[in-house]
Amino acid sequence: MTGVLPVARDHGRAGSGIADTLRGEILRGIHPPGTRIRQEDLAARHTTSRIPVREALRILEAEGLVTLVANSGAWVSRLTLAECEELYLVRERIEPVLLVMSAPLLTPNDLDLLHDLATHMERADAEDFLRLDREFHFATYAPTQTVMLGDTVRGLWNRTHHYRRAFVGAAHVRHDGSAHHDHRLLVAALRRGDAEEAAHVLERHIRRTRIELERHPEIFGDAAIVR
Repeated sequence: MTGVLPVARDHGRAGSGIADTLRGEILRGIHPPGTRIRQEDLAARHTTSRIPVREALRILEAEGLVTLVANSGAWVSRLTLAECEELYLVRERIEPVLLVMSAPLLTPNDLDLLHDLATHMERADAEDFLRLDREFHFATYAPTQTVMLGDTVRGLWNRTHHYRRAFVGAAHVRHDGSAHHDHRLLVAALRRGDAEEAAHVLERHIRRTRIELERHPEIFGDAAIVR
């Protein structure tokens, strides 16, 4: 049995590292929804065996970024319009709950950070906006520890990220400042200690994106996974 546990730990660390790299690439749009992920390519790229690659894919499957099909392979997860609408409806309900839990724990430094992020987003291009927006919202949730709600929210964000990118790109083309207005209202409510008002702002903020996505079914295409 000597050496079994260290080898397992090494595979775990390697798998986490591969997952970190692939996660970043998926979130940046390098691998669009429906892209096949070949284990042998990942193993060769990271000069490792397929064991940590499989671990990485399991991590990303749990996060909602990858779909694993038994005896077939792995793909970057994709959604139909109906599936995306459903996930956004869930976000509308549960993210305000998480925010109400977190709001009393936000410090003055946390609130200053949120203000700075909101300001930077107003000057950002579409891709930087996506990154800063994710940082902004996750910072509002960070102080609270949950059994499953935080992980659920993160998974919903991951699964809808590509389609949010399409929405953000369209909003920038139209010079739509609605999201910036919502962020300012959200920070102001949190500074006042009004968690309920912040939750209402957040719910409307998420709903606006859902409604906008419903107007652009073309971005979803054919969501069937090609095997």
